[in-house]
Amino acid sequence: MTAEPIAGHSSRWPVPPQDGYTVDDLFTLPDLPPHTELIDGSLVFVSPQRRFHAKMIDLLMNGLRGTIPGSLKAEREMTVVLDRRNGPEPDVSVVRAAAATDLEQTRFQAADVLLAVEVVSPDSEARDRDAKPQKYAGAGIPNFWLVELAGTDQHPVVRVYELDPVSKTYALTGIHHDRLKTGVPFPIDIDITPDALNQL
Repeated sequence: MTAEPIAGHSSRWPVPPQDGYTVDDLFTLPDLPPHTELIDGSLVFVSPQRRFHAKMIDLLMNGLRGTIPGSLKAEREMTVVLDRRNGPEPDVSVVRAAAATDLEQTRFQAADVLLAVEVVSPDSEARDRDAKPQKYAGAGIPNFWLVELAGTDQHPVVRVYELDPVSKTYALTGIHHDRLKTGVPFPIDIDITPDALNQL
């Protein structure tokens, strides 16, 4: 793999292999920006995040950690290996505790993930709404949440999906505006009002 200079810049960017990158490349290429993802063999770089994005992740993490059973862990912004050409980084994941092996860990396998959550950002809207849910479902992750701002008052909305194991697609099971209350992957009750968000 070689790097070519970009006209007018001294930086050199890696030229992708003919068949695209693999998950192994994601963890061995030097100097990749933080939170780089691998989607269909292509590296995806993350743009600067809005305040809503960071605060919503904090709100969900606090809520999940408040009631999560000992057999599970809530993790933020960790790569999930779906296959050799796909290593997305959900904003929040719930994983089996046994899969959280040490503090040097950089990834989880899809089989160990019970919930993947994406908080929509303007630059990742298509990936968060279309590409990632399809890939998470195809990898067998049983639960998916899509979080975004909605309405003229810009309040958080969480759409909750469960995997249909026959079709390997997600089915919408609820749309939550003020309180996120669900029984899967464990009993969850989180205040997601703008007031709760603003208190962080």
